[in-house]
Amino acid sequence: MAVSWTPHRFSGGVLALDAANTVVLRGDPRTFDRLADPMEIARFADAASIFRADELGGRPLVAPEPEKIAATVVGIREATDRLFRGAAMANGGMETTALPPFLNACSKGFAGESMMLGAPAQPFGDPGMPLPFETALAISALSLLDASRRARLKICRNCNWLFLDRSRNGSRLWCDMAVCGNRRKARRHYLRKRGAGAVKDNGEVDDG
Repeated sequence: MAVSWTPHRFSGGVLALDAANTVVLRGDPRTFDRLADPMEIARFADAASIFRADELGGRPLVAPEPEKIAATVVGIREATDRLFRGAAMANGGMETTALPPFLNACSKGFAGESMMLGAPAQPFGDPGMPLPFETALAISALSLLDASRRARLKICRNCNWLFLDRSRNGSRLWCDMAVCGNRRKARRHYLRKRGAGAVKDNGEVDDG
């Protein structure tokens, strides 16, 4: 079944974290990979061109042969998750053993490409030219090495996704308040009601 690449799937704050979050329920027996079908890489790239337009400077992403780039994309994704999930748990600190595989994975995103990147206001290059998805993914991942960004890395308390907390006081708990925040609030409400009912059944408190 094709994935519905809704705005919620782009709650990470930057392309590289959105990609890391395509593995759902990491560390859980129910985990699954939304990019298991290489064709979803192309569909993800199309959606990212829209939902990450600001980050990309309006440059469209292309993945015309997703089967050929799947290993590179997954390599960048997994190295990104390992390095920056660790950083999120260490208040922005990085484990040195995770850096070489991360940098090696990102380097593969530039293989065979010759272009100008990083000009002022155009970190992804000329917005008039399509950009290979794997190259954009590498650029986005490398941007997370910036200390100010690493300091804002968080792990959602509901879905375990990585995200950049851009709130003024750095107090966000959820990748997406409209989805994960509301789900956690609903669960807390349910547990409170269930607990109140159990107490009521025991004849101790009637919470009405």
